[in-house]
Amino acid sequence: MAAGRMMKCFIMLIIFASRWTWHNATDTLKQGDTLNSTGSLVSSSGKFSLNFTLRTIHGSDSNFLSIMRIKREANRAWIANPDLPISSSSSPLLTLDTNNTLKIIHQGGDPFVLSTAPQTNDTSTSVVATLLDSGNFVLQEVSSVNRSTIRVFWQSFDHPLDTFLPGMKLGIDHRNGHIWSLLSRGSRDNPLSPGPFSLDWDPNGHQLKIKKDGVVYWTSGVFSDGRFEFILPDVSKKRYNFSIVSNQNEDYLTYTSKNDPSAPEPEWVLFPEGYLSDYGAHVDNYITEVRYCDGYNIVGGCVKRDRPSDCIELFGDEFEIKKGYFKIINSTSINTSRPASWIGTDDIDCKANCWQDCDCLGFDLSFLNQTKDARCQFWSVDCEFIEELTANTSFVLQPKSPHSPPHKKRFWIGTSIAAALVVMLFCIFCYRLRRTKLILSAGKCFEHNINGAKIQNELLDFMKSKRPTHHVNGLQNDDGNIRPHDLIVFSYVSVLAATRNFSEENKLGQGGFGPVYKGKLVTGREIAVKRLSKCSAQGALEFKNELILIYELQHTNLVQLFGFCIHGEERMLIYEYMSNKSLDYFLFDSSRGGLLDWKKRFSIIEGITQGLLYLHKYSRTRIIHRDLKASNILLDESMNPKISDFGMARIFTHNEEEANTNRVMGTYGYMSPEYAMKGIFSIKSDVYSFGVLMLEIISGRRNNSFYNDDRMLNIVGYTWKLWKEGAGLQLMDPTLGDSCNGDQLLRCIHVGLLCVEEHPADRPTMQDVVSMLTNENMSLPVPTKPAFCTERNVVTSGIAGKGPELISINGLSISDLDGR
Repeated sequence: MAAGRMMKCFIMLIIFASRWTWHNATDTLKQGDTLNSTGSLVSSSGKFSLNFTLRTIHGSDSNFLSIMRIKREANRAWIANPDLPISSSSSPLLTLDTNNTLKIIHQGGDPFVLSTAPQTNDTSTSVVATLLDSGNFVLQEVSSVNRSTIRVFWQSFDHPLDTFLPGMKLGIDHRNGHIWSLLSRGSRDNPLSPGPFSLDWDPNGHQLKIKKDGVVYWTSGVFSDGRFEFILPDVSKKRYNFSIVSNQNEDYLTYTSKNDPSAPEPEWVLFPEGYLSDYGAHVDNYITEVRYCDGYNIVGGCVKRDRPSDCIELFGDEFEIKKGYFKIINSTSINTSRPASWIGTDDIDCKANCWQDCDCLGFDLSFLNQTKDARCQFWSVDCEFIEELTANTSFVLQPKSPHSPPHKKRFWIGTSIAAALVVMLFCIFCYRLRRTKLILSAGKCFEHNINGAKIQNELLDFMKSKRPTHHVNGLQNDDGNIRPHDLIVFSYVSVLAATRNFSEENKLGQGGFGPVYKGKLVTGREIAVKRLSKCSAQGALEFKNELILIYELQHTNLVQLFGFCIHGEERMLIYEYMSNKSLDYFLFDSSRGGLLDWKKRFSIIEGITQGLLYLHKYSRTRIIHRDLKASNILLDESMNPKISDFGMARIFTHNEEEANTNRVMGTYGYMSPEYAMKGIFSIKSDVYSFGVLMLEIISGRRNNSFYNDDRMLNIVGYTWKLWKEGAGLQLMDPTLGDSCNGDQLLRCIHVGLLCVEEHPADRPTMQDVVSMLTNENMSLPVPTKPAFCTERNVVTSGIAGKGPELISINGLSISDLDGR
């Protein structure tokens, strides 16, 4: 008994000492502070800790900066660097440097920046990084007197992974388009691998939704009487207070814990298997009425999948398990766009993939020996199923009855009559067309279609040539590194998986040729997928042009192309993902523009000049970009610029000076006068665009946002007016403040005006521009009045060869490439 009492006292002493240590440990990083791999930040009440945790990934020990609740069997509630494991031998440090940048630094690698707060000259405040008792890690400005929060610049709650803590939000911020959602991990022990499941808030239906690969898998049902329909009532009412906020700024769901001091704090986790668990109450304590949804029933919030609307309804709704085998009956017409086999987790995954394919008749299922993964062997409608009682079992979709109902017969009769009328009208139209001069343009259209088909065939041959392909292993070779000189052919399945079925949450923006999506490969590498619209102006020729051009170009200031994908008539380009989006995202926004001080802006200008110099002089062929503008300058995590979008680019031989086109296409305001008015372009056309872009970087304003005495000016005219008055510094973006070097800024304005001279011969080359910007002792020519000082309409025509046709739509460029 005495020994037992001593043991209890000893345990209580340890707990008291631990609690005393927690309360006395710091919860804050100040400017200049660091946190090493053995240290921790502990929230003020000792509920959460932030520290580097060690995990063995692919046989290597890796460090992850994690937030965890201080308890036994704690879940990693948040991870700062899930996509960037840091070797345990590289001595990682979390630091808040003197520039207010919160980042992870480590030996032998680039720093991982979490956020940067703007500099302030107010001595009564300071910028700190604090771990709160809610589990939220915030970069904030606080009062130097009482440490109260003045404003928050960044918080970990805005970047959840698979854990939903009280006080977090699920939903959307309408002010900046930011979406709060959970994304499962591929496995519990490997934060590198993203899973297929996401938990989102539907602001329209006011319910939670779990999606699998972007398709709704489960819904919580409506909210009533303090709970959601398909979340267990005994769990909901005892543990959670839900709040739904919906206004013009935000739509989101949040929750708090019921006031029960004896109950553990809740902690929702979206597990790799697709179910929700309250990890705070107990490990694997499920909170939904069902643990798994099979994609076909509607029990407990499960959502039944529908076949694609364009599928021909030849089969029934259910798979039947039968003894037998599939036999190929028409090998010449088998659909090869769908892979013959696919690795999933179970028969549910196989059913879902077959169900979404109109040509799928059924599949065989086998399990791999080394893992629990299932291999699905798909069979198409070019096969037939032969029943045989001694054979293995297969999953077969049963054909519908061959007898069509009367309404379908009427439909086909009506369709046939309509088709006959269309053919008759078309014949009459062709006859009339032949008797007019319009037959000439029809001939051109026919020639264009023939050329398009020819180029499409060339692309398919290019795709089938001996090139590396990508399915599930990612963009890596045997040593784990990217192969920069390999143009990789991506399978359509891998692109769908990476972009979560081209979900809206992954959409980065809409360009002139179609949408761009963010994606993540199974290796964790992030990519950007440029999905060319089938009806966009960029056809097969432009696609091939951009594909081959970027493949041949290798420069640190040019965006890197990883590969491409062709699926039927659809074409996609796969690029490296730029985490900081494009230059215009920062430059023309009053709040984000403050993150670009003069040093960063000048560095961006230098990077663009180096990229253009490479295109004009040092690449294997001379490249004229023809669409240089702020939205086509992408920024990586370190704000380094990379020139992108080569759909309009043209190849010159190194002894070729200029060319012309009958159809001018681009973005008005950036086009040189000789290109906009006469269709003539050269390297000096890019120099003009660069001059306009440099003036935008200096001013932080768009080209067409200047006015004078009720007369609209562009940035060129406004800059020239200030320059003549000796007031060039007034062009400076006010957000630059004291960071600006006045002499350097005036020199940039001077060079910018030289770049926008009216006559191409008077403009410097990009090699001259580099010298002018870097050599302060170099004397500069006196600029003359530039072209396009005021906004004016360019009235041109593309009919009968009377002049070039100019197309520019809302700043979205549309390319037209003339074959050379």
